[in-house]
Amino acid sequence: MFPTQTAQLMDGAGLARRVVEEAAARAAELTRRTGAAPCLATVLVGEDPASVTYVRMKQARSAKAGILSRHIGLPATTTTSELVDTLTALSDDPDVHGILLQHPVGPHIDERAAFEAIAPHKDVDGVTTHSFAAMSFGLPGFVSCTPGGIMRLLDEYAVELAGRHAVVVGRSAILGKPAGMLLLARDATVTYCHSRTANLSAIVREADVVVAAVGRPRLIRGEDVKPGAVVIDAGYSAGNVGDVDFDSARTRAGLITPVPGGVGPMTIAVLLAQTVAAAARQLGE
Repeated sequence: MFPTQTAQLMDGAGLARRVVEEAAARAAELTRRTGAAPCLATVLVGEDPASVTYVRMKQARSAKAGILSRHIGLPATTTTSELVDTLTALSDDPDVHGILLQHPVGPHIDERAAFEAIAPHKDVDGVTTHSFAAMSFGLPGFVSCTPGGIMRLLDEYAVELAGRHAVVVGRSAILGKPAGMLLLARDATVTYCHSRTANLSAIVREADVVVAAVGRPRLIRGEDVKPGAVVIDAGYSAGNVGDVDFDSARTRAGLITPVPGGVGPMTIAVLLAQTVAAAARQLGE
C-alpha cells in the first residue's frame, strides 16, 4: 500500500487571469500604436446550448481584454461549402485578425475541410494541419489552445518534463495529438492511449505526467495514478465532472488540476493571447 497524500491544486483560473491581463495590456498598446484593435471572429453553426454559452463567454472575455468580437451565427442546415465560404471570407478580411470555428459543427459538415479554410496566420485556435505541423516540428505558428494552456500550467508549476514519461489519454486532432507533440518537444517520453488501448490502467500507472483528454467521466481512477504524478484533467462532462476521479486521484498525485478551474480557463486565455499576437503580426508590430 502507498501512503496517501493530498495533491497540490494547479490553479488554472489564477494563471489565466494573469495571461489575459498581459494580453489586455498588449492589446491596448497595439491599439494605441496602430489605431486598430485586435479582432476575433467567432463562427457558430446551429444553436447547440453549450456552444452558444461558450461563444458568449469568449466574447465577454474578449471585450474585457480589449479585443473586438465579430460573431457569425449560421443555421444548422449550413452546408460544408457554405461554411468554407464564410471562413474563407473572414480569412481574406483585413479587419479580422483571428478566427474561431466553434465545434462541433454537425455531422453533415466536413469539419476538417472547414478548419482548413482558416488562413494559418489567423488560426488562433490552432486547428489547421499547418498549425499541427508547426507544433510537431517546432516551427513558428499557433498552438492548439487547450494543449497550449496545459503547457503553460506545467511551466507555472515548474514541472520538469525532460526524460519524464507522459501518458496522453485521448487522440483528438485538437487536444490529445497536439498535447503529445508539445510534450515530446520538451523531451518527455510520450505514450498515446485511447478508447481501444488494452490495459489502460497499467500504462497510466507508469506515467509521471498524465493528460486525460478522452471525454469519458472519471475514466482515470486514483488507483491508476502513480504516487506523486502530475495529473492534468482536460475532460469535462455534465455536473463539473472530468475524465479523472478527482477525489481518489488527489490522494495519490503530486499535482492535479481541478474541474472546473484548471485547464478550462487556460484554453480561453491562450486563445485571447494568440489573437493579440496574430493582430500584432498582421499590423506589422
